[in-house]
Amino acid sequence: METNFDIWVAGAGFAGAVAARALAERGKKVLVLERRNHIGGNAYDCLSTTGVLIHQYGPHIFHTNDKKVFDWLSRFTQWRRYQHRVIANVPRDNPEVVPAHKTTDGRFFFPVPFNLDSLRNAFGEREGRRLGEKLLDAYPAQSQVTILELRQNPDPEIAAIADYVYEHVFVHYTMKQWGQKPEEIDPNTTARVPVRLSQDDRYFQDAYQGMPLEGYTKMFERMLDHPNIEARLSVDARPVLKEARGPVIYTGQADELFDFKFGPLPYRTLFFQFETLFQDIYQTHGTVNYTVDQDFTRITEFKHLTGQEIPGVTAIVKEYSRAYTGEEGEIPYYAIINPENNALYAKYKAEADKYPNLHLLGRLAEYKYYNMDAIAARALELAERLA
Repeated sequence: METNFDIWVAGAGFAGAVAARALAERGKKVLVLERRNHIGGNAYDCLSTTGVLIHQYGPHIFHTNDKKVFDWLSRFTQWRRYQHRVIANVPRDNPEVVPAHKTTDGRFFFPVPFNLDSLRNAFGEREGRRLGEKLLDAYPAQSQVTILELRQNPDPEIAAIADYVYEHVFVHYTMKQWGQKPEEIDPNTTARVPVRLSQDDRYFQDAYQGMPLEGYTKMFERMLDHPNIEARLSVDARPVLKEARGPVIYTGQADELFDFKFGPLPYRTLFFQFETLFQDIYQTHGTVNYTVDQDFTRITEFKHLTGQEIPGVTAIVKEYSRAYTGEEGEIPYYAIINPENNALYAKYKAEADKYPNLHLLGRLAEYKYYNMDAIAARALELAERLA
């Protein structure tokens, strides 16, 4: 075991790579150990056999209100200006309603999150406009209201809008994503489902949005290109870390680090079905959610995200959500947050706290959901403390 490193980092995704670079710039010699054969974690992207840049672990769209994080990452990439827009593709449940946006197979679509345009498309131009005016009389324009607020409105038509959004946007999609029955879905989560009282159809409303111009992998390559950083791929960090004499930043599963001594933490995993299509464009938007039917949750077409111009070929991915079993090849993507699982994680956190040089960082290590900007911010803060 080499002893000429100041800090050991397990994982070369956002958490590990950002922390490693920030520490290297403060004069620390950093060893990065990555289990996979590539850097970038789940944000890793690569060219398909036909030259389309794809996100190997599902679509990643960068967005943040944190200028410090945006400026820091901008040192390693230029940005393609991109505003992500998502639509729901659903079967028509009322053939008498003529939606403004319809498909050729008896379906229609509307923007997600649900907004005033969604309302007109769901209920027809005239009725949707009338209901939209009712909403604007009851709530401030350009604001965002939850379906709980709508359900509490004494006007039965406004309350009915909440039921429509619950049925067509939220409940079936959530059942697929989390493997739950309607009665198992946390009512507090349901209550927070938003309706936007505007025609703003952007999925995110953060001040800074975009895609790394040359892709995420190129950004990570530049981030880890520092004389004080050594990155090793296809290495299981756990046996090595036991011999580390300095601070250790661990970004993997907390339960795996301690050999599942208290039992495995539950996760959801994803299965991706990639398809190459020999046509210019497959769908109108980068991501189309199938919120009511279909086994998959959504279809993403990467050329919308990246801006690549490759005539005659495109790439899509269909995304399926499943229970994580820990089988070979499965990846834990989402922690299942509830009191029971939080209590189980607390046992692993208490175990980690016995080692003052061990620092848990990231979605898996902290058993939390983080956007990319949030984990980058946490990595920068940890690096500052360790330096």
